[in-house]
Amino acid sequence: MTIEKQTHVTRSVVQGSREAIPVNTVLLGDCVLLMNSLPERSVDFVLTDPPYLASYKSRDGRTVPGDDTDTWLLPAFRGIHRVLRLNSFCVAFYGWPQADKFVHAYRAAGFRIVGHLVFPKAYASATRYVRFQHECAYLLAKGYPTVPQCPIGDVVRWTYSGNKLHPTQKPLDALLPLVRTFSGAGDIVLDPFAGSGSTLVAAKKLGRKYLGIEISPVYHEIAAQRLEG
Repeated sequence: MTIEKQTHVTRSVVQGSREAIPVNTVLLGDCVLLMNSLPERSVDFVLTDPPYLASYKSRDGRTVPGDDTDTWLLPAFRGIHRVLRLNSFCVAFYGWPQADKFVHAYRAAGFRIVGHLVFPKAYASATRYVRFQHECAYLLAKGYPTVPQCPIGDVVRWTYSGNKLHPTQKPLDALLPLVRTFSGAGDIVLDPFAGSGSTLVAAKKLGRKYLGIEISPVYHEIAAQRLEG
């Protein structure tokens, strides 16, 4: 799989000190392999929602590719660290039952944990010993980024997306403040687990360049169509 195998979305290329990188597009393929084809330190911010290692199946039977294995976890975050420029941020959602595996992968890849974000929900996604009514993400740093001019709170508003496009679809109102705070106008925002493309849509709305990678042809098609709109 090469980075030339992408479809549907108008492609432009950023040239210069970061060499050539496809932007304003979503690529179809394995993010570990495709990130290896990208120049080192070529993106400015990563916002991503990788599989939670939960073998999740939605009520209508949809699943998330890679959710039943952690073999991709450390290679993916090593790839994210390599392509992210020095002194910049990554926000990564994660599943709390496997928090130890995610934290190990972040640190082994070279990231520092500099913040933790909680997204309270008005509904329960499941009920076991407690009602599951929040999502969470780590704020990771490569190097020592400048403190944002207007830091956001670590409890972020969440509204139900409906999960119509993807079984774990994140709402735009939770993603927009993250893109706004941790990247600047014209920056390149990467989501290597793009799903239905919500991170990319948020980046586009805020005037950022964006690059997504999605392994599922079904969700890749959905993301590409959203970005064409």
